[in-house]
Amino acid sequence: MPAAPEAPRATPPAPPPPRAEAGAFTLPNLITLARLCAVPFTIWLIIHGRLDWAFILFAAAGVSDAVDGWMARRWHIRSALGAVLDPVADKALMVGTYVTLAATGVMPDWLAILVVFRDVLIMGGVLVLYMLGTPPRMRPSRISKLNTVAQILYAGLVLLVAGFGPGLGWAMDVLAWGVAAITALSGLAYAREAMRPASP
Repeated sequence: MPAAPEAPRATPPAPPPPRAEAGAFTLPNLITLARLCAVPFTIWLIIHGRLDWAFILFAAAGVSDAVDGWMARRWHIRSALGAVLDPVADKALMVGTYVTLAATGVMPDWLAILVVFRDVLIMGGVLVLYMLGTPPRMRPSRISKLNTVAQILYAGLVLLVAGFGPGLGWAMDVLAWGVAAITALSGLAYAREAMRPASP
């Protein structure tokens, strides 16, 4: 009895073509650029004692950070420029706000020094390791993400309380020490990750 002919095998679907790199002038990039341009205005408002408006601008910048990230993911329009510009805008806003609030006596100066020192230490360590030919594996950890959220919320709360009142008294001191602890732990986590030998 002749064998039955084999059924034709289904051809596997072709993989989707890789998405093209988005250009520089995308909507998320323009929003990120606007957030970066908001940094000097926020600093100017803090220096001149307009902490109420500084809070509004700081809050708007925080919302824009979430919006441009959502747009980039939802519409698949991520770009190399956006990958660099977004963290630069976030860090410029954070460092500028902390340093200016500390310089005007609104925020504890020791906390601003700790926040800035952590960032300088991380960037300096990464630069040294790259120069030595051993680039570190810098992956954002949970403590790092928690640190970013804590720093943003604390700076916003300081602006809110100072701009609109009333003061929270000792509660602000407790929050400041909490942010300091998370900042220190995050810095130690980055140092441990950088010193870990790379996988073969």
